[in-house]
Amino acid sequence: MATDTSAVLEYREQARAFLARARQYLANDDLHQASEKGWGAAAHMVKAVAEAQGQPYRSHDEFGRRLVGWAKQTGNDRLRQLRSVANELHGNYYKRALLLDAEDIGKSLDEIEELLDLLEPMTETRPR
Repeated sequence: MATDTSAVLEYREQARAFLARARQYLANDDLHQASEKGWGAAAHMVKAVAEAQGQPYRSHDEFGRRLVGWAKQTGNDRLRQLRSVANELHGNYYKRALLLDAEDIGKSLDEIEELLDLLEPMTETRPR
């Protein structure tokens, strides 16, 4: 499968934009939206890596499988741990507001930034 470099760039930029927006939502105490944008940031960077590596990403189910695979491939188990952080943020969208904690969500967004930083170098396309 050929790599669409414009899609890779678009996914990367969207990931960073979602993270910035998540921090804005957090500052405005909109914890549901902060959580969901944090999840979106992670998902879009995973899509960027998948696209760069010519791997299909057609469903939500691909998110976890890709990160586990890349953790094994690179030997960086932190990818597996950060997958759980992203999934927890996604799950926050369905929780009652009083069960959400701004400090915890802020720490999770910091970890999502770490995930983006770990994945971004993997988006560098290689000649096929």
